[in-house]
Amino acid sequence: MPEQSLRLAVITSSPPESGSGPVVARWLTRQAEQFGAFSVDVIDAVEADLPPVVSPARAATVRQRLEEVATRIEAADAYVVVTAEYNHGCPAVLKSVIDWHPTQWRGKPVSFVSYGGRSRGLRAVEQLRQIFAELHVATLRDGVSFADPRGQFDEDGNPRDAPGLDAAVKTMFGQLVWWAAALRQARGRRPYAA
Repeated sequence: MPEQSLRLAVITSSPPESGSGPVVARWLTRQAEQFGAFSVDVIDAVEADLPPVVSPARAATVRQRLEEVATRIEAADAYVVVTAEYNHGCPAVLKSVIDWHPTQWRGKPVSFVSYGGRSRGLRAVEQLRQIFAELHVATLRDGVSFADPRGQFDEDGNPRDAPGLDAAVKTMFGQLVWWAAALRQARGRRPYAA
């Protein structure tokens, strides 16, 4: 990776046994690596295993997990959140990772890759846009969404509509690169003040 490559954190929130989430996350991660502008860090919200309630009282093992995730979120220049939709919202485990780290995201851009039924996970994305706005994060317009993701990928995890998805993900990454580079430069000139 070039010295000035952008650090992209891909935030996932589906358990390994999920039939859809890991396939979508692996596809997105491959796409990000192939795009060539990013060094990619995948932060698995399920694996992070953070408490669902934000509270100052926490055990040493929880503090260690929180600090590890905080360091990785802080280091990123940009984010892509890969999310399912449950009951018109985002997974609780994803919301927990966001809530435990209210300052690390500030002044940086986020894009979304969502999946679900007919809604394609877009109601979860709309909820996440409101949450990230409160944290001073620039949410980008273009993302990628899947209806019935199990039917969108073959048994090897490759998309059945590769040309359409390639175009959508390249648009998303192009916008993310612009915003991430511009905001990194701005933060370098003057720290972001919330």
